[in-house]
Amino acid sequence: MPRGAGAAVPALRRVASARALRLTEVLPGDEVTVGEVRVRAVLAAHDGRRLPYGRHRAPALGYVLRGAATTYFAGDTGLFDEMPAVVGPCDVALLPVGGWGPYLGPGHLHARRAAQALERLGARSAVPVHYGTFWPIGLDAVRPHEFHAPGDEFVRHAAHLAPRSVVHRLRHGESVRLEAAR
Repeated sequence: MPRGAGAAVPALRRVASARALRLTEVLPGDEVTVGEVRVRAVLAAHDGRRLPYGRHRAPALGYVLRGAATTYFAGDTGLFDEMPAVVGPCDVALLPVGGWGPYLGPGHLHARRAAQALERLGARSAVPVHYGTFWPIGLDAVRPHEFHAPGDEFVRHAAHLAPRSVVHRLRHGESVRLEAAR
């Protein structure tokens, strides 16, 4: 978890203690080994507004997981020029394509920007994430396209911008098992 998150959100430590979990706080560039998987924390371009905690107490991060394949989990981030260099080569990109409300400001990816990120990263596969959940009560009835459409929009944009990447648009509860590149 981001360095400072334990102090900023004391409940994390209580939950970890109750479940005998080990928490490791990291900054961009830090690496941790979990079993046979190497996890590297990477920069995320997000302003960190998670009041009262904010970016000064716990930075926004993404994670690159290396095992049989390499997976990039972008976290909350916007598109930034250094993304391919920061992430490095990856087989799978888990990219946020929406948010919890009708407006996505700087530091977030909507479907088209996420497809641009996929194009820059050159990942073989992608899964759109971070949409269709935590929606303000009642807004689903008023603006359902904002809630349901980002995954499908990402598939459409990725087909044009990153045609060599396979996009797995999962419905709630679905999963996909990807084979490592040979």
